Amino acid sequence: MVIDWVFVALMIIAVLLTGISKSGFAGGVGVVAVPLISLKASPTFAVAVMLPLLIVMDVFSLKAWWRQRVDRLLWLMFPPAVLGVAIGYFTYGWFDEALLKLLLGVFSVLFGLWGLFKPLRGKRLPGWVGRLCGGVAGFTSFIAHAGGPPLNFYLLQCQLTKQQFLGTAVVFLAITNLVKLVPYTLLGLVNIDNLTIALLLMPVAWLGVQLGLVIQKRIDGELFFRVILCLLILLGIRLIMDGIS
Repeated sequence: MVIDWVFVALMIIAVLLTGISKSGFAGGVGVVAVPLISLKASPTFAVAVMLPLLIVMDVFSLKAWWRQRVDRLLWLMFPPAVLGVAIGYFTYGWFDEALLKLLLGVFSVLFGLWGLFKPLRGKRLPGWVGRLCGGVAGFTSFIAHAGGPPLNFYLLQCQLTKQQFLGTAVVFLAITNLVKLVPYTLLGLVNIDNLTIALLLMPVAWLGVQLGLVIQKRIDGELFFRVILCLLILLGIRLIMDGIS
């Protein structure tokens, strides 16, 4: 990992985008954070630094969206999510940096393409698909804080109001992030160095949330989301190339 102005810029952009996403604007644009940081650092470092920031931002999000959650969907998807986190923990040693970048790149491209085209949006899917999506969300959240796309895949067809959709997604991801603290700590990913960097980035995270609230009123959310998804696909291609080189 080389700490230079490019690395610092990527960290700031990643945290800003995550903050914007946590404000309830532009869906899951925060999924771009780990791939972005991984251009200049290891994916392991990226997820370790982002987790404390995500938890802090979750606290603010929960205040706004807690009452809008749909408990039925949380009970359907969260237990498999815990299993997905556990699978991520027990298979952690299988992934070297090259393989992590390759997996992260593939997830990024697939999630980006699905987000752009949403082939199943509005179609009713059975409950087992929700459980499967919950499990996948737990696993992808563990390895790349990318639980949003598989979660959204199922929630988008549940005919929820915007408030119910955001409330359910915010609560699901917030609880999943808390669950991840345990295996991250056991793996040594939560340490003084990473916490110090996260602490320095806290003001950027707060600024991102505030920017999201402002942007909601001035920029079309769907257009912004599509731009970020295109960026995610490009980042994914770059990470795949890095992983196989």
